[in-house]
Amino acid sequence: METLYLSREGHRKLKEKLDYMIKVKRKEITKTIAHAREFGDLKENAEYHAAKEAQALNEIQINELSTKLTRVQLIDDLDIPADKAYIGATVKLLDLKTDDEFFYILVSESEADFMENKISISSPIGKGLLGKSVSDVVKITVPVGELNYKITGISRDND
Repeated sequence: METLYLSREGHRKLKEKLDYMIKVKRKEITKTIAHAREFGDLKENAEYHAAKEAQALNEIQINELSTKLTRVQLIDDLDIPADKAYIGATVKLLDLKTDDEFFYILVSESEADFMENKISISSPIGKGLLGKSVSDVVKITVPVGELNYKITGISRDND
């Protein structure tokens, strides 16, 4: 099985989601099934069948999350060079075409969230930044063309 690299925050969120699905959602679905049984004939009871499908889906998701949690390696526990762009790093960039300054946080696929500037290390931009240092100029090919960035800073949460 492949290791799943997560930040402490990502690990906490995954555990909270699993806890919710087991302790809250599972009970809600059980109540829905019990209520739907009261409608009579189960063969033609749409509410009952929908609730049973929701139950099956919830159990699949619980199993998937449980499996993920067994594969987690916390990024904070890794010996990663602080002066290079690797998973867990916040990389400050200067767009050489527009002179815009911005940052990305390099994370695993499961933590990627573009709205929070968290990009996956397996995305084209993430791959293009991996292993680079401050002052490096990177050219990254993306579906819409080529991006040209200069790395102006690299930091880690535990710096």
